[in-house]
Amino acid sequence: MKNEEENISEGLNQIFEIINAKGDVGELKEIVDQSANTESEILDQ
Repeated sequence: MKNEEENISEGLNQIFEIINAKGDVGELKEIVDQSANTESEILDQ
């Protein structure tokens, strides 16, 4: 289980990844997919 600080850190990293993607559709889709997987893991806890 991830603690709250790890979840916050992961969320901030995703924001930076989105900013750095600069419109790269493939990279943005990958970020969204990773986020969906993380969200489902959190909800399963």
